[in-house]
Amino acid sequence: MNHAVIRSVAPGSAAELAGVHAGDELVAVSGREVRDIIEYRWMTDEDEVSLDIRRAGLELTFDISKSAGDPLGMEIDSPVFDEVRTCDNHCEFCFIYQLPPGMRRSLYLKDDDYRLSFLYGNFTTLTRFTEADMERVLTEGLSPLYVSIHATDPEIRSEMLRNRRGGMSLRWLRVLLAEGVEVHGQIVVCPGINDGSVLEDSFTGILDQYPELADVAVVPLGVSKFNTEQRMRPHTIGEAQRVLDLIDAAQEMFMGAIGRPMIQAADEYYLLAGRPFPKPGIYGDFDMHEDGIGMASAFELEFRGESDRGIGVQPGFFNWVDGAPAQGYRAPRTGDASCGAIAQNASGPPEVEPTVVQLGKRLKSGPRQSRLPRDESVAAPVALVTGVYGAKVLQPIVDTLNRDDVRIIAVDNHYFGGNIGVTGLMVGEDVARVLHGEPSGHRYLLPDVCLSRGVFLDGMSPEDLPRGVEIIATDGISLRSAIGEPEVNA
Repeated sequence: MNHAVIRSVAPGSAAELAGVHAGDELVAVSGREVRDIIEYRWMTDEDEVSLDIRRAGLELTFDISKSAGDPLGMEIDSPVFDEVRTCDNHCEFCFIYQLPPGMRRSLYLKDDDYRLSFLYGNFTTLTRFTEADMERVLTEGLSPLYVSIHATDPEIRSEMLRNRRGGMSLRWLRVLLAEGVEVHGQIVVCPGINDGSVLEDSFTGILDQYPELADVAVVPLGVSKFNTEQRMRPHTIGEAQRVLDLIDAAQEMFMGAIGRPMIQAADEYYLLAGRPFPKPGIYGDFDMHEDGIGMASAFELEFRGESDRGIGVQPGFFNWVDGAPAQGYRAPRTGDASCGAIAQNASGPPEVEPTVVQLGKRLKSGPRQSRLPRDESVAAPVALVTGVYGAKVLQPIVDTLNRDDVRIIAVDNHYFGGNIGVTGLMVGEDVARVLHGEPSGHRYLLPDVCLSRGVFLDGMSPEDLPRGVEIIATDGISLRSAIGEPEVNA
């Protein structure tokens, strides 16, 4: 069994006082091997904790006494200590298959691990889910979970997953919902495969079989230039409009049956179809914000000062791989502190982590701190560097300002190509290409969603860019603060 490595130890913490060092390997807690960060949290919550540590080949034991519920003060290097449960599906639409060669090895790992679904909001197909997994979900309260549905017709789902178990694995979804587990669903729409009447039947199937779902995100297929699947292609404008029409009808059906719209379209669909975004009220608490549902509406509300939530988007498109464990499950702990720990970011002060029950909530507490190197005058013209879709969202907002010193730089994604236009997949190579022709002396604001542990997906660092950039959190509050309080036309 692999073991976790302790990335950092908070100064003055119980772990530091006991003699634990950064770089130590965590072998066991109170004599028991620990499989993941979830078990680690539960087992270190006691007032007496024994840590079996391996250091430079030596086996050491540290006995720690503290108050129950107090943190040890250790940051662990990975959310999963044994092995990530990899995906045995072979979906035509899987984006991992569409990555270019030569990227960081970790980015090519396909997971289908319910633990990462809980911790990071990764979607699982449940094809590798077991009775033991169900018992653990219920015993430890691992909720919410995120499940890929794609189609409720068993044959079509099996075909899409290229897995004979795909048609039957949604039985676990029925059990999860029956046991009161909060589950968010997702449908990736592949033109000509699960759109049209298949999509309409899936909406009906969800209402019939899974009405307890919290919501269902409907997102369009992303196709990079490295796609090798002949059936996979981007939506046409007409197809995007048809999907929205079906969702509108489904929302009306769900409102009449269960009193809430249930089905939500990704913002990208409205951009593709050339239609305005719905009113913010349709998104409720923006629970599917991370999946591109209501992101534009939330951003505008925050920017205009009509919301102070700072929902934002987690930095790093593959943040569970390269961002673990810091931002994937870290959030200020609130309420009952029955189980938690303090983790220290290597570059900053200790931060309080959530209880186990709160781990899956993924930073709902407010905007992250921006990194703003003020190399140039604050009064200089401001350029917002973003992806093609981000530019379409930001341009109407910028147009409402009484400012002629704020502009948008849309970065075409040559690196991935295809129809990839989301800001989270913006890479250093493309940003550098665009900034090379931009004037010096301006302020260039870069959203942190395109970075993972300080680097782009292609491995470039912001320091490698031809112009200095200010890295800001990807939410409306942070942008408003970065450019200065704007005057917004009514």
